[in-house]
Amino acid sequence: MAEYKLYCMGESGNSYKVALMLALTKADWEPVWVDFFNGETRQDKFRDGVSEMGEVPVLEHAGERSSQSGVILDYLAERTGQFGARNPQEKREIWRWILFDNHKFTSYFATLRFFVGIQKSGDPAVIEFLKARVKANYAIVDKHLAGRAFMLGDRPTIADFSMAGYIYYDEETGFDRSPFGNVEAWAKRIAALPGWKHPYELMPRGRGSNA
Repeated sequence: MAEYKLYCMGESGNSYKVALMLALTKADWEPVWVDFFNGETRQDKFRDGVSEMGEVPVLEHAGERSSQSGVILDYLAERTGQFGARNPQEKREIWRWILFDNHKFTSYFATLRFFVGIQKSGDPAVIEFLKARVKANYAIVDKHLAGRAFMLGDRPTIADFSMAGYIYYDEETGFDRSPFGNVEAWAKRIAALPGWKHPYELMPRGRGSNA
């Protein structure tokens, strides 16, 4: 039996943030597929037994379950001694970017991807609004990465893994990332880390897959 269990699905970038951390730290873990598209997270069994929030990822370790990707990443950094803060200032900086990611960088892009790339429908005005927000947030991150290899400087941290949650999916979104050269180079540096794998290599897929 694996030391860690991750309730997840391959299409979930938030799940990928944690799966990537587990892979890069060479943790003993296994995915537990959650059938989101057929409503598993909305059922009482899941909400009472796995997560009252009705979301993935959920990490099970040492008899306890944790939810919310940022909290799980912080927990794993403490447990493994890898990719975490080296001092209080770095810890604040990590959380500054994780919160920005959760509220803006990931949230708008993930919603855009869901409407355009997965659901393949949505109000055109809403989609254009999302594209504008994604573009604005990418510009912030691209500017921050000028002269930096990673979000905090010369080494990757859980802030990078949080912000990279949706970077590697290839579903159509209508958003062109190519003008953001610093983001593109940063994504390649993360993908070059030993142990890196694509989301669909780490977690079972649901919709559009036989997994």
